[in-house]
Amino acid sequence: MLSIRARSLRPLALSLALVLMPMAVLAQDAPRLIEQEMTPEEFRAAGLDRLSPEQLASLNAWLGRTLDVETAKAAETARAEVKEASRGFLSFGSTEPIVARIQGEFRGFGKGRRYTLDNGHVWEQVDDARLAGARLDSPTVTIAPAVIGNVWYLSVEGYNTRAKVQRIE
Repeated sequence: MLSIRARSLRPLALSLALVLMPMAVLAQDAPRLIEQEMTPEEFRAAGLDRLSPEQLASLNAWLGRTLDVETAKAAETARAEVKEASRGFLSFGSTEPIVARIQGEFRGFGKGRRYTLDNGHVWEQVDDARLAGARLDSPTVTIAPAVIGNVWYLSVEGYNTRAKVQRIE
């Protein structure tokens, strides 16, 4: 059985692979020619067999530029999505504070408690911070990284106490 950390890193590894694949395609040196990508029947059916060699070269140049631009856009979009989805895992992802709401009732801090946010993140408290007597329904929280290291702190709106947390999902 996989540990919680191993299960939570599996989507991260898959996302990273999806980001790196388009970059590998961009790194290929050989230009892709339309006449090599199509079957001879498709090439003829599209009327491309009637193009002069100069026209075919022009079409291939345009197609190559278009593929490069679209692949770069897709790679950048994927990188941004992975960075956002990976916030809080290891030192990967964005280090911008996360502002969200806890789903359900918040009953204060306690080591080992799990906090499920409305954005789908699940964080677990790993320190002994206490916030006794707090009972709030779906409070707004901020989870911010420490200045040094991969440490994140959860604070509840209206309270000064914060708890050290670790993202588990």
